[in-house]
Amino acid sequence: MDHLQRARAEINEVDAEMAKLFERRMAAVRQVLEYKRAHGLPVLDAGREQEVLARAAAQIEDPALRRYYTRVVERLMEVSRAFQSRQLEGFRVGYPGVEGAFSHIAASRIFPGRSQQSFVTFGEVFAAVQSGAVDVGVVPFENSYTGEVGEVLDLLWRHNCYIIGRYDLEIRQNLLALPGARLEDLRQVYSHHQAISQCQSWLSGQNFEVIPYPNTALAAKYVSECADKTKGAIASADTAALYGLSILAADINTSAQNVTRFILISKTPPAGGDRFALVFTVRHDAGALAKAMQIIGGRGFNLESIRSRSMKELPWQYYFYAEAVGDPSSAAVMELLEELSGACSELKLLGGWQGDRKI
Repeated sequence: MDHLQRARAEINEVDAEMAKLFERRMAAVRQVLEYKRAHGLPVLDAGREQEVLARAAAQIEDPALRRYYTRVVERLMEVSRAFQSRQLEGFRVGYPGVEGAFSHIAASRIFPGRSQQSFVTFGEVFAAVQSGAVDVGVVPFENSYTGEVGEVLDLLWRHNCYIIGRYDLEIRQNLLALPGARLEDLRQVYSHHQAISQCQSWLSGQNFEVIPYPNTALAAKYVSECADKTKGAIASADTAALYGLSILAADINTSAQNVTRFILISKTPPAGGDRFALVFTVRHDAGALAKAMQIIGGRGFNLESIRSRSMKELPWQYYFYAEAVGDPSSAAVMELLEELSGACSELKLLGGWQGDRKI
């Protein structure tokens, strides 16, 4: 056994001991939680955390390692707080938009009866997942008619979140208005730009102004609150019922096959699956992308999808998103990542899912 192998073997032994100590620590955390629950105390005890950090720093003899160990303990306390919060509050799901939005409908169907929290933007959902404020986020990823939701792909690239599942929701867009309003009464119609695109053929034959709005459900809510029969919204039938609106025209999608694919995101990698996703960049060398593709194919992985996105902060540079068949937790995928890392400037495993059931 050479020097590197001996060092790695030592790390493996230490990691095994740390795993046992972690379970022992979390058993004590459970006892603390029960006391807090019984006495109505908050999860965060700032004074106690400062004591723990000071003690941790004093226990490290090597000054060069002291601040790094302090960071490890800070992370442990963050995990402890997240664990206690989940035990007290239960499993929580985050989604973008408001009640009645398609993301809310998808989240409700995937996690019926679970606590849900709405966020204004996609970015806020990702931030909530990454911080542990919610356990899972449900966000739209692509539509069968209008294509990918580019902002979500960018957020996957920038955040430390993983795809753990998918859900396909059939989208039926409807023209909504106040009860008693007629089609000829409308002057302005509001909706999300994706919904507008999905209904473009029907809208082109109408004589009203179409105005983009941040969200389909928000558009319906706005029309309801305005109490103006000249205003309408494009949204779901569920949203019409929620905000007391009538459906003036049903199923106005340009395509009868209108499906939005939602992804489930988590801060914890998936335990398995039969599909996985990668994002990566390649060097500006001739054949660099082809080399990455050859590595994937050469190891026997079927590449089902690949797309490029511009890196906004770096003009004329791109990253690539790819989906392939395989178990993301398998040794074969780990070996693929190791070989790909030599051909890619940046490489990230985005997670995985079970392809035949989408969730």
